[in-house]
Amino acid sequence: MRRVYGMVALAALLPVAAYAEPISVGVQSGSSGFSQTGTVITDQTLDLGTVTLSGGQSGVLLVNGLRTWVNYNTVFTLEGIGDATTLRVEILDPLDGDDGLDASAIPAYAPAGYSASNNLDGFSFAQEAGLNRSAVFAGGSASVVADEGTHRGDILMFSGLTGAENARINFGLRDSAGGRSFLIRFSLDGSLSAQHAPEPASMILIGTGLVGLAGAYRRRRRPSAQAEVN
Repeated sequence: MRRVYGMVALAALLPVAAYAEPISVGVQSGSSGFSQTGTVITDQTLDLGTVTLSGGQSGVLLVNGLRTWVNYNTVFTLEGIGDATTLRVEILDPLDGDDGLDASAIPAYAPAGYSASNNLDGFSFAQEAGLNRSAVFAGGSASVVADEGTHRGDILMFSGLTGAENARINFGLRDSAGGRSFLIRFSLDGSLSAQHAPEPASMILIGTGLVGLAGAYRRRRRPSAQAEVN
Protein backbone atom coordinates (compact mmCIF):
# COMPACT_ATOMS: atom_id res chain seq x y z
CA MET A 1 0.00 0.00 0.00
CA ARG A 2 2.88 2.37 0.70
CA ARG A 3 3.96 2.05 -2.92
CA VAL A 4 0.46 2.92 -4.12
CA TYR A 5 0.29 5.90 -1.80
CA GLY A 6 3.72 6.99 -3.00
CA MET A 7 2.63 6.82 -6.64
CA VAL A 8 -0.50 8.83 -5.89
CA ALA A 9 1.53 11.46 -4.06
CA LEU A 10 4.00 11.65 -6.97
CA ALA A 11 1.16 12.05 -9.48
CA ALA A 12 -0.26 14.88 -7.40
CA LEU A 13 3.05 16.71 -7.63
CA LEU A 14 3.26 16.46 -11.43
CA PRO A 15 2.08 19.53 -13.35
CA VAL A 16 -1.38 19.27 -14.85
CA ALA A 17 0.03 20.19 -18.25
CA ALA A 18 1.81 16.84 -18.35
CA TYR A 19 -1.57 15.12 -18.79
CA ALA A 20 -3.00 17.51 -21.34
CA GLU A 21 -2.81 16.95 -25.08
CA PRO A 22 -0.54 19.56 -26.70
CA ILE A 23 -2.26 22.34 -28.62
CA SER A 24 -1.63 22.17 -32.34
CA VAL A 25 -2.52 24.34 -35.35
CA GLY A 26 -1.96 23.40 -38.98
CA VAL A 27 -3.25 23.87 -42.52
CA GLN A 28 -6.14 21.53 -43.27
CA SER A 29 -6.94 22.72 -46.81
CA GLY A 30 -6.96 25.83 -48.94
CA SER A 31 -6.83 27.46 -52.33
CA SER A 32 -3.58 27.61 -54.25
CA GLY A 33 -1.41 30.24 -52.60
CA PHE A 34 -2.93 29.90 -49.12
CA SER A 35 -0.36 29.32 -46.39
CA GLN A 36 0.15 29.69 -42.65
CA THR A 37 3.60 29.66 -41.08
CA GLY A 38 5.32 30.56 -37.83
CA THR A 39 2.91 29.32 -35.14
CA VAL A 40 3.91 30.19 -31.55
CA ILE A 41 1.66 28.92 -28.74
CA THR A 42 1.99 30.20 -25.20
CA ASP A 43 -0.23 29.95 -22.12
CA GLN A 44 -3.26 31.82 -23.46
CA THR A 45 -2.06 33.10 -26.83
CA LEU A 46 -2.22 31.48 -30.26
CA ASP A 47 0.15 33.41 -32.51
CA LEU A 48 -0.47 31.98 -35.98
CA GLY A 49 2.48 33.86 -37.44
CA THR A 50 1.71 34.79 -41.06
CA VAL A 51 -1.40 33.85 -43.01
CA THR A 52 -1.16 34.49 -46.75
CA LEU A 53 -4.45 34.78 -48.60
CA SER A 54 -5.56 36.83 -51.61
CA GLY A 55 -8.98 38.04 -52.73
CA GLY A 56 -11.35 35.27 -53.78
CA GLN A 57 -9.27 32.62 -52.02
CA SER A 58 -9.99 30.66 -48.86
CA GLY A 59 -8.04 28.54 -46.43
CA VAL A 60 -8.80 26.27 -43.47
CA LEU A 61 -6.76 25.63 -40.33
CA LEU A 62 -7.19 22.64 -38.02
CA VAL A 63 -6.98 23.54 -34.32
CA ASN A 64 -6.68 20.86 -31.65
CA GLY A 65 -6.30 20.66 -27.89
CA LEU A 66 -7.49 24.00 -26.46
CA ARG A 67 -7.94 23.78 -22.69
CA THR A 68 -11.43 23.79 -21.24
CA TRP A 69 -13.02 27.26 -21.02
CA VAL A 70 -9.71 29.05 -21.59
CA ASN A 71 -10.02 32.21 -23.69
CA TYR A 72 -7.15 32.26 -26.17
CA ASN A 73 -6.01 35.50 -27.74
CA THR A 74 -5.44 34.65 -31.41
CA VAL A 75 -3.21 36.89 -33.52
CA PHE A 76 -1.60 36.75 -36.95
CA THR A 77 -0.35 38.94 -39.78
CA LEU A 78 -2.52 38.73 -42.90
CA GLU A 79 -0.59 39.05 -46.16
CA GLY A 80 -1.73 39.21 -49.79
CA ILE A 81 -4.82 41.35 -49.24
CA GLY A 82 -4.57 43.06 -52.63
CA ASP A 83 -7.81 44.89 -53.49
CA ALA A 84 -10.02 42.75 -51.22
CA THR A 85 -12.15 44.64 -48.73
CA THR A 86 -13.37 42.07 -46.18
CA LEU A 87 -11.86 39.20 -44.20
CA ARG A 88 -14.36 36.53 -43.12
CA VAL A 89 -13.37 34.14 -40.30
CA GLU A 90 -15.68 31.23 -39.43
CA ILE A 91 -15.56 28.30 -37.01
CA LEU A 92 -16.52 24.88 -38.42
CA ASP A 93 -17.17 22.05 -35.96
CA PRO A 94 -17.13 18.27 -36.51
CA LEU A 95 -20.40 16.56 -37.38
CA ASP A 96 -21.90 15.18 -34.17
CA GLY A 97 -25.12 14.90 -32.20
CA ASP A 98 -25.89 18.62 -32.04
CA ASP A 99 -25.88 19.35 -35.78
CA GLY A 100 -29.68 19.26 -35.86
CA LEU A 101 -29.48 22.75 -34.33
CA ASP A 102 -27.66 24.18 -37.34
CA ALA A 103 -29.72 26.92 -38.96
CA SER A 104 -29.28 25.55 -42.47
CA ALA A 105 -27.80 22.72 -44.49
CA ILE A 106 -24.07 22.03 -44.33
CA PRO A 107 -22.30 24.87 -46.20
CA ALA A 108 -20.94 23.83 -49.58
CA TYR A 109 -17.49 25.13 -48.57
CA ALA A 110 -17.28 23.01 -45.40
CA PRO A 111 -14.76 20.13 -45.66
CA ALA A 112 -16.14 16.60 -45.37
CA GLY A 113 -17.08 15.76 -41.78
CA TYR A 114 -17.62 19.38 -40.67
CA SER A 115 -20.48 21.86 -40.56
CA ALA A 116 -21.20 25.42 -39.44
CA SER A 117 -20.87 26.03 -35.70
CA ASN A 118 -24.10 26.38 -33.72
CA ASN A 119 -24.75 28.12 -30.41
CA LEU A 120 -24.53 24.98 -28.26
CA ASP A 121 -21.51 23.10 -29.61
CA GLY A 122 -19.10 24.88 -27.26
CA PHE A 123 -16.83 26.42 -29.90
CA SER A 124 -16.80 30.22 -30.13
CA PHE A 125 -14.77 33.37 -30.66
CA ALA A 126 -14.85 33.84 -26.87
CA GLN A 127 -17.75 36.24 -26.94
CA GLU A 128 -18.18 38.34 -23.80
CA ALA A 129 -14.59 37.54 -22.79
CA GLY A 130 -13.37 41.08 -23.34
CA LEU A 131 -10.60 40.01 -25.72
CA ASN A 132 -9.55 42.43 -28.42
CA ARG A 133 -11.05 42.02 -31.89
CA SER A 134 -9.34 44.10 -34.50
CA ALA A 135 -7.69 44.30 -37.91
CA VAL A 136 -5.08 47.06 -37.89
CA PHE A 137 -3.01 48.15 -40.87
CA ALA A 138 -0.84 51.09 -41.91
CA GLY A 139 -3.10 54.10 -42.07
CA GLY A 140 -6.23 52.62 -40.55
CA SER A 141 -8.22 49.77 -39.06
CA ALA A 142 -11.14 47.59 -40.09
CA SER A 143 -14.59 47.48 -38.53
CA VAL A 144 -15.70 44.16 -36.99
CA VAL A 145 -19.14 42.56 -37.13
CA ALA A 146 -19.83 39.27 -35.31
CA ASP A 147 -22.54 36.64 -35.57
CA GLU A 148 -21.99 34.18 -32.74
CA GLY A 149 -25.14 34.29 -30.63
CA THR A 150 -27.32 32.28 -33.03
CA HIS A 151 -27.33 28.82 -34.59
CA ARG A 152 -26.43 30.36 -37.96
CA GLY A 153 -22.76 30.05 -37.14
CA ASP A 154 -19.78 31.66 -35.42
CA ILE A 155 -18.57 34.29 -37.87
CA LEU A 156 -16.39 37.40 -37.71
CA MET A 157 -16.32 39.93 -40.56
CA PHE A 158 -13.45 42.45 -40.68
CA SER A 159 -14.52 45.09 -43.22
CA GLY A 160 -12.66 48.11 -44.59
CA LEU A 161 -9.33 46.57 -45.59
CA THR A 162 -9.21 48.53 -48.85
CA GLY A 163 -5.70 49.80 -49.52
CA ALA A 164 -4.00 47.62 -46.90
CA GLU A 165 -0.92 45.68 -47.97
CA ASN A 166 -1.09 43.61 -44.80
CA ALA A 167 -2.98 43.70 -41.51
CA ARG A 168 -2.54 42.51 -37.93
CA ILE A 169 -5.60 40.44 -37.01
CA ASN A 170 -6.68 39.79 -33.42
CA PHE A 171 -9.62 37.80 -31.97
CA GLY A 172 -10.46 35.26 -29.25
CA LEU A 173 -11.05 31.50 -29.40
CA ARG A 174 -12.64 29.14 -26.89
CA ASP A 175 -13.61 25.47 -26.56
CA SER A 176 -15.89 25.03 -23.55
CA ALA A 177 -15.37 21.25 -23.51
CA GLY A 178 -11.61 21.34 -24.17
CA GLY A 179 -9.27 19.02 -26.01
CA ARG A 180 -11.30 18.77 -29.22
CA SER A 181 -10.52 19.41 -32.88
CA PHE A 182 -12.25 22.06 -34.97
CA LEU A 183 -11.63 24.20 -38.03
CA ILE A 184 -11.18 27.91 -38.67
CA ARG A 185 -11.95 29.04 -42.21
CA PHE A 186 -10.52 32.27 -43.65
CA SER A 187 -11.67 33.96 -46.84
CA LEU A 188 -11.10 37.36 -48.45
CA ASP A 189 -14.09 38.88 -50.23
CA GLY A 190 -15.10 42.07 -51.99
CA SER A 191 -12.35 42.24 -54.61
CA LEU A 192 -12.84 45.52 -56.48
CA SER A 193 -11.75 43.97 -59.77
CA ALA A 194 -14.19 41.10 -59.29
CA GLN A 195 -17.04 43.53 -58.68
CA HIS A 196 -16.52 45.13 -62.08
CA ALA A 197 -15.92 41.93 -64.04
CA PRO A 198 -19.01 40.76 -65.99
CA GLU A 199 -20.47 37.45 -64.82
CA PRO A 200 -20.67 34.57 -67.39
CA ALA A 201 -24.44 35.09 -67.83
CA SER A 202 -23.82 38.80 -68.49
CA MET A 203 -21.17 37.93 -71.07
CA ILE A 204 -23.70 35.71 -72.89
CA LEU A 205 -26.27 38.50 -72.91
CA ILE A 206 -23.71 40.99 -74.18
CA GLY A 207 -22.68 38.59 -76.97
CA THR A 208 -26.29 37.96 -77.93
CA GLY A 209 -26.96 41.69 -78.06
CA LEU A 210 -23.99 42.28 -80.34
CA VAL A 211 -25.16 39.55 -82.72
CA GLY A 212 -28.61 41.11 -82.80
CA LEU A 213 -27.20 44.55 -83.59
CA ALA A 214 -25.10 43.11 -86.39
CA GLY A 215 -28.15 41.37 -87.89
CA ALA A 216 -30.22 44.53 -87.71
CA TYR A 217 -27.43 46.49 -89.42
CA ARG A 218 -27.27 43.95 -92.27
CA ARG A 219 -31.05 44.04 -92.73
CA ARG A 220 -30.97 47.82 -92.85
CA ARG A 221 -28.22 47.81 -95.46
CA ARG A 222 -29.91 45.22 -97.75
CA PRO A 223 -32.84 47.38 -99.11
CA SER A 224 -30.51 50.25 -99.99
CA ALA A 225 -28.19 47.91 -101.84
CA GLN A 226 -31.11 46.49 -103.85
CA ALA A 227 -32.24 50.02 -104.72
CA GLU A 228 -28.83 50.79 -106.19
CA VAL A 229 -29.01 47.67 -108.39
CA ASN A 230 -32.45 48.60 -109.67
